[in-house]
Amino acid sequence: MDLKFPQVIGVASGKGGAGKTTVAINLAVALCMRGHKVMLMDGDLGMANAQIALGAHAPFNISHVLTGEKTLDEVIVTTKQGVRLVPGASGLRDMAALDSFQIASMVRAFDSLEEPVDYLVVDVAAGIAPAVLEFMAACQRRFVVVCNQPSSIADAYGLIKVMATEQSLDEIYLIPNMVSGVQEGRQLHRRLNDVCNRFLGVSVKFLQSIEADEMVLQSLRKYTSVMEFAPGSAASRDFRGLAEAIDHLPSTDGPSGRMQFFSERMLRADQPGK
Repeated sequence: MDLKFPQVIGVASGKGGAGKTTVAINLAVALCMRGHKVMLMDGDLGMANAQIALGAHAPFNISHVLTGEKTLDEVIVTTKQGVRLVPGASGLRDMAALDSFQIASMVRAFDSLEEPVDYLVVDVAAGIAPAVLEFMAACQRRFVVVCNQPSSIADAYGLIKVMATEQSLDEIYLIPNMVSGVQEGRQLHRRLNDVCNRFLGVSVKFLQSIEADEMVLQSLRKYTSVMEFAPGSAASRDFRGLAEAIDHLPSTDGPSGRMQFFSERMLRADQPGK
């Protein structure tokens, strides 16, 4: 992909346990391994754990930016995988219930970053809380992680419904996770997409499913990505496939008019001679 400005991908799930953070961190590492400059924001603000999963030590986090104690530049850490991590806060109740003004302040803070970024992956909390929806609206593409379980499918549909009908968001992709293989992943996408087409009049796209793999759990226990821990595993193969598929997507257009990450950078990139 010829990247004119940062491409921002929000990763969400209708409920916890779908493997959303696992997908987010391994996608970030897979894109990094393809030579991209990748930033990962842990937007699960009440129960953040991306830094633990990547074995990173982060003395400060996004809560220090909101209070004005630190700038965004000052809280970002580089993980051993080369990902630039914006750490979220864990165990802070106030961070789990931010208002629209605070979310907007957080998103606008990215306008001040001067460092080059090809991809920003935003790992949001599970569910349909207002902060989740506002973060997803600020992204250009939206990935909904789902497992082949009735409750996960129902909650994924609920999330897609709110994003598509109440917020008029597009570029929604389904990422079937922990499936037995490609066929099950495609069947899961087809079933959910058929329901979305029938009742919502919208389509959700498919890029890649992630096969169930015990190496993923083992990598988490070692505080690292499965991409490094077991590069030959089925899950690593699928995350590489997902990163490659993203690389082949057309670059999204300039600012949408909504609140967006890196909106000032997009405006500058769209100006002739910039």
